[in-house]
Amino acid sequence: MQQTGTPMDWFSSPQHDAGIMTAWEHRVGGGEWHSTEVRGVVDDSWQRCLVGQVNPAADRAPPPLGEDQLMRWQGASDRLISASLPLMQQTRELLTQTGTVMLLADPDGMVLKHEGDMRIIEPAHEIGLMPGCNWTELNCGTNAIGTALALGQPVQIHGAEHFCAGIKRWTCSATVIRDPFDGHVLGVIDVSGLADTYSRYTLALTVSLAGRIESRLAKDAMQRRLRVLDRCAPHLGGNGPDGVLIVDDRGRLVKANAQIVPALRRLGFDVQFDASFVLPGLDTRSGTFTVASATAPAWLRQAHVEILREDGDVLGFMIVIPGASAVRSAIPVTRPHRVETRGFGRVVGDSRVLRAAVDKARQLAPSKVPVLLLGETGVGKELFAQGIHQASERANGPFVALNCGGLSKDLLASELFGYAEGAFTGARKSGAAGKIEAANGGTLFLDEIGEMPLDIQPHLLRVLEENEIYRLGENTPRKVDFRLVAATHRDLKDAIGKGMFRMDLFYRIAVTTVSIPSLRERIEDLPALIAYWLEHMRGSYGLQDRSFDDEAYACLLNYSWPGNVRELRNAIEGSLLLADGPVISAEKLPAEVRAPVAPAACGAPGVTSASEPSTEASLRMAEAETIRRALDRHAGNLTQAANQLGIAKSTLYEKVRRYELVAAVSHARRTGGLRGT
Repeated sequence: MQQTGTPMDWFSSPQHDAGIMTAWEHRVGGGEWHSTEVRGVVDDSWQRCLVGQVNPAADRAPPPLGEDQLMRWQGASDRLISASLPLMQQTRELLTQTGTVMLLADPDGMVLKHEGDMRIIEPAHEIGLMPGCNWTELNCGTNAIGTALALGQPVQIHGAEHFCAGIKRWTCSATVIRDPFDGHVLGVIDVSGLADTYSRYTLALTVSLAGRIESRLAKDAMQRRLRVLDRCAPHLGGNGPDGVLIVDDRGRLVKANAQIVPALRRLGFDVQFDASFVLPGLDTRSGTFTVASATAPAWLRQAHVEILREDGDVLGFMIVIPGASAVRSAIPVTRPHRVETRGFGRVVGDSRVLRAAVDKARQLAPSKVPVLLLGETGVGKELFAQGIHQASERANGPFVALNCGGLSKDLLASELFGYAEGAFTGARKSGAAGKIEAANGGTLFLDEIGEMPLDIQPHLLRVLEENEIYRLGENTPRKVDFRLVAATHRDLKDAIGKGMFRMDLFYRIAVTTVSIPSLRERIEDLPALIAYWLEHMRGSYGLQDRSFDDEAYACLLNYSWPGNVRELRNAIEGSLLLADGPVISAEKLPAEVRAPVAPAACGAPGVTSASEPSTEASLRMAEAETIRRALDRHAGNLTQAANQLGIAKSTLYEKVRRYELVAAVSHARRTGGLRGT
């Protein structure tokens, strides 16, 4: 909820107590009395109390919970208490001098802990200002704890502003404590005392303390997430077919591997995993959930769920969706025909700009200097990095990839440099190696290096200069030997000018650069890419005889593909899974792909209409050559060639006629094509 009123409205005004008392007497007596001396937050709270039929004559909170019940409530807020209590105890001496008591309550208004002046504890207990008592507005009327929860903001309630008569001799200030990740209310911190202890500074004290508590909670949550990632690292790495989803104890996304979305789509579910994702079905108080829960998603019934515990504490959950091999029916699968399956052989396309980029990368591969790959998102920078690694003398060493985008500074530092024993609370006893150490003897690929925080950049520069690292919390250097390949879609020189990237690091990582063309710069590669990805996806999902009809194929050729090869692959995969039969129609493509696109919109920026005829000619030549190769490979069998190309047989007939390839069909049939090769 947004804060109400001006800053002056947040504070009480003891000098108006008499007028406020008169207004209260009229309100509880049923009169329509309004006074400018009654702040809006108080008047609104009184109205809520009247509607909720709170007893204005009450002189205390409801009776406290029993000891066992209170312990259970405290256990449910264990992390909040652990973060708050040390800070509350630090204020004990200050509170002793002011005659006040500090209270910590949960989101339901239940007081969990208190600290402060022992002389005021007994009077506080008389009205129920003690652990085990509930101080919501419906229980105790207008009061700082309950009203702060109702408003979701700092509030000060003094003397006559309280709704219940027996509490009007008190003054109190409180504010909510919010979850640092999603902002929901975790509890309330309150300072209360008899009316003569009133001070505006108590509200400032609660706000300051709440901020410090939230910082401790954020640090603790980050450490817990690191421990979860550490536990699950073996399952997240590699290229296995299983989809893996990691969530924390509240169901919030920690990490998901690349296979999770395809694995769920294979089962008929389209789920998006972003920073706002929360797994339904969790009981956040107990840290458990059941797959059969009414609120659990249907796809969870297909999953294996492992609860991640540490000394009895639930850290989170690992959800594994079986890969294609576990659900694929026993149908013979035609695998994509590839001469090479490693290195640059996986780069599909024969356009001049693409081959120039591949040739340059292949030429640089044997050297030891860093390479910076430049290109838009989705052009295949990691594929180039793997090609450089596999064509280098380090091909038998590890290839370790890390995306620098989307990670906090602390998490990125831990992932990159590793950490020593005791580097932070919950760190593994033996410490952990980072990605740099893991790449020793091989290649380290840092994707989106332009997103790397400024204060981490000098540490990476030192590693590159000295060939040694310091783990977090460690004073002894460790020697490392690796080859760096970095990538970015940003203009790093522009980032240097804006102070967002270090010049010295740029010139260290950009000893050599390779610019990877966007898909709109090499549209003549579209037919080969469409054929490759359709055949590849058919093989991955164990499907047969899938092809695009004429309209769908035209949409794929005419779209500008701002997301490049990744967007093309996703569009083909999605349409393949949504297809009702062997022919994929245009309606199965994403809406933006099947929408009409002006020809100029498909070109690169700055391309004039004069270049369009040559571009169209290049596309026709590339399509004709792709068809000729398919016919040759399948000995002139039009059905098999159409299946490989991902187009209808009728479409292939038309293209054979249009490109005058009848002779090529006859030649392939006479010679047997590429059979046996």
